[in-house]
Amino acid sequence: MNGSAAAVLVHACLRDGTGGSPTAVVLDDDRLSDEERRRIPVEHGTSHAVFLRPERETETAHGRPAFRIRFFTSGEELPACGHGTVAALALLANRAGEEGEYRALLRTSARTFEGLAVRKGAALVNAAFDPGPVDLRPASAEERSLVLSALGVAGADAGPDARVAGVGRERLLVPVRNRSVLAALDPNSGRLREVCDHLGFLGAYVYSPPSPTGELAARMFAPSIGVPEDIANANSTACLAAHLADRGINRIAVDMGDAVGSPATITASVHPEPTGPRVLVGGTATIGTSHTWVRG
Repeated sequence: MNGSAAAVLVHACLRDGTGGSPTAVVLDDDRLSDEERRRIPVEHGTSHAVFLRPERETETAHGRPAFRIRFFTSGEELPACGHGTVAALALLANRAGEEGEYRALLRTSARTFEGLAVRKGAALVNAAFDPGPVDLRPASAEERSLVLSALGVAGADAGPDARVAGVGRERLLVPVRNRSVLAALDPNSGRLREVCDHLGFLGAYVYSPPSPTGELAARMFAPSIGVPEDIANANSTACLAAHLADRGINRIAVDMGDAVGSPATITASVHPEPTGPRVLVGGTATIGTSHTWVRG
């Protein structure tokens, strides 16, 4: 490697203080190449790596710090990563060491948005952010059929209201009959990648019916970006929250990660505003105690 950076392992979207999605968060000196950034998830055994570069404080009344944020898997750079954003905010709040609410502006190539985090004692941080407007449309018959076939979901086990949803890249939201159907899924990963590449989808987010209080389970399959199954997918959960809000469900808590041995929970809420519904999505994270240095 030609660059150097400090990487911190953050477990994002914990369930009851354990599990979560391990994410490498790198305080980036901007000397790593993109090829080097793609290696970091592999070296650290994570699905994603997040890269933060400090920028000047913004000219706001509160002087919130601003950071350029980028997301990588082993295969490519992503325009967004929800659990990666939770991990980044948790690390920033922990480093700031402030009591109360920590707020920062995060900049991607496409947008600038605010994230917030609150420390919970010495070990845990609650973090949340607005992923931006969610685009929703009904899935076509071809989209639904191709994805269900690759997932191995029988027609009787799938709900009729599959939706194509996007915050950045599109993905298919696939309802199934119950948690047992969800747990038994064993997709053909190669076929699902071909289908998602053909349709231009990030992947398929499969979910069980929500309880009256908004609890449900989900699994996210994204082989097109090198992630056969994601432990925690916050942006897809935000998409689902926007979809379920039309049915009067404004808060959800989604269990993920059980099938890959790392239980995670993501929360999302929908808030009406004059410009349209605003989604907040997030979770609880814990910061690794050891730092790993990536040297050139």
